Amino acid sequence: MEPHEALVALNLIEHVGPVRVRQLLEHFGDPPAILRASRSQLLQVRGIGDDTAEAIAAWEKNIDLSAELKRIADSGCRIVTQADPEYPELLRQIYDPPIVLYVKGDLSLKDKNSVAMVGSRMTTHYGIEVARKLAYQLAYLGVTVVSGGARGIDTAAHQGALAGKGRTIAVLGTGINLVTPPENAKLFEQIAASGALITQFPFNRPADKQSFPIRNRIVAGMTLGTVVVEANLTSGALITANFANEYGRQVFAVPGRIDSPRSKGCHDLIKKGAKLCEGVEDILSEFEYLFPPSNRPPSVSETGVLPALELSPNEQKVYAALDKEEISIDDVIRKSGLPSSAVSVALLSLEMKRLIKQLPGKMFVRNS
Repeated sequence: MEPHEALVALNLIEHVGPVRVRQLLEHFGDPPAILRASRSQLLQVRGIGDDTAEAIAAWEKNIDLSAELKRIADSGCRIVTQADPEYPELLRQIYDPPIVLYVKGDLSLKDKNSVAMVGSRMTTHYGIEVARKLAYQLAYLGVTVVSGGARGIDTAAHQGALAGKGRTIAVLGTGINLVTPPENAKLFEQIAASGALITQFPFNRPADKQSFPIRNRIVAGMTLGTVVVEANLTSGALITANFANEYGRQVFAVPGRIDSPRSKGCHDLIKKGAKLCEGVEDILSEFEYLFPPSNRPPSVSETGVLPALELSPNEQKVYAALDKEEISIDDVIRKSGLPSSAVSVALLSLEMKRLIKQLPGKMFVRNS
């Protein structure tokens, strides 16, 4: 039996989780050896009680590993374990990283620069628009947007990232063959085509009250920070934010109306120390190292020449609309002839590339 197959089996066994698997691996050395062990041998491992030892020793009677492996092969998904280089590096660092990840699509090294975006399923027009805009801008700048594939803010975040031609990952609270909510079937196909669908749950596992918090820890664990766009005081998005805090990751909260119940969770997070997020600049300012000097084109002051090949057509138009004298964003929109949303994204990108500078009052100027 291959180690990947043994880990799939262990993931199917009740009473066995990531922490116990780590303890078992420290004792037995590799996954197949765990499945070969007798009940008495298993009981010698620290933290392994009677129920767990019995479940592992009798695994062949209680689970159908061959059927699960066939479902994996037939579905076009694959298994990724911590031994694989594509397993998310940040996720490896948490206390209880998943034993296996079922993956449909592709995980990328670029995903190390990822941000979670979560919020309420029952949302407002304001929340949907903010989530789409923030996700669009993050994805456009090369940041992977991670969310949970649910209705409301999650869906808006995935849609925004796809519109920005960037990467997005949906972490599911079900088996990878189930589509929850059903209206997101096409969205999930689009995510898998340009990013990835992932879950730790085996095939046919339905959603329940336990699966969503388990899913939320993956969302928080594989990202640099979590943005909560809209959430009431009982929203599951706050569970994701709590996991992010526990893992030492940055938490951002978007403010809303003071009389809206769907903003209470975000306001409570801000009171407790989350960073107020009024725009994508507030997120990027925490992660300037995502744009290290080695990855930036030479500045105009260094070369005397605008590095046009490094800029998108929109960025070139916006840069041409700027001068050494400060100019308002409204004037940039007018001079460039671009929509306001495209101008905002281009200005952010140019600022990250150190070609322009934003001044107080939403004024912009070329770097001298």
